[in-house]
Amino acid sequence: MSGLVAAIAPEEAAAVSADEVEARAGLILALRRQGIGAHAVLSAIERVPRRLFLSARHHRLAYEDSLIPIECGQSVLAPSYVAMVVQALEIASDHSVLEVGTGSSYQAAVLGHLAARVESLERYRTLVELAEQRIAALRLRSVVIHHADGFAGMRSKAPYDRIVLNGAVEEIPEVLLEQLSHRGMLIAPVGAPGTVQQLVRIARTDAGDIRHVIGSARTVSLTPGLAKRL
Repeated sequence: MSGLVAAIAPEEAAAVSADEVEARAGLILALRRQGIGAHAVLSAIERVPRRLFLSARHHRLAYEDSLIPIECGQSVLAPSYVAMVVQALEIASDHSVLEVGTGSSYQAAVLGHLAARVESLERYRTLVELAEQRIAALRLRSVVIHHADGFAGMRSKAPYDRIVLNGAVEEIPEVLLEQLSHRGMLIAPVGAPGTVQQLVRIARTDAGDIRHVIGSARTVSLTPGLAKRL
C-alpha cells in the first residue's frame, strides 16, 4: 500500500491544475460561510492539496466537505471539521502540537503550516509510512509522524502548547493532560462509540483547567496500543 504515494515528488505535489485552484477556492468560500474566519487557518487549508491524501479513485472528491475512506478502515477528516478544530485551537507560529491519530495526515499537514512543531502519533504502521511519504512530498519539516500509542502521548517531546485527539474517548486520558503546557489547550471528541460525541476544549489557566463544549462530532473511537497488523 505504501506504493500509493511513494513516487510522488515534491514538484508533483506542488503542481496544481486550474480545476484544482477553482475547487480549493470554492472550499474556502464554503468554510467562510460556515463561520471559519481565521485567515491563517483558511490559508493553511488552501495550501494543502487534499488529493494527495486520497487514493486515485477518490481524487474527484478531494475538495468536497465530507469524510472519505482510506486505508486501515480510517477516513480523511472533512475539511469543515478540520477547520473548526484547528480554528478553536488558536495556534500561534511558535506553538508545539501533539496530534493523536494521524490517519491520512491531512490535518497534520494543515497544522504544519501553522505551528512550529507537530508531533503526530499513529497506531497503524501502514498509515505512518503513507503519512511520512506525503509529509516529505510537501516538504513540511515541522511535522514528524510517529508509530506510537496515542493514549501514552509522547513525554519525550512534552510539554505541548496544543493537543488534539482525532478520535473519540469516553474520558480524556490523564497522561495527555499531564503533557499539556502552562496555558495549553486540548481538544477531543468525548463520548461513547457510535454516538454523537461532544467536542470538548480544555484550556489550562492560572485558575485551573476550564472545560467547554464547542460543538459535536461523530468520529471513530481511539484505540489504545499499537495495531498488531497493518
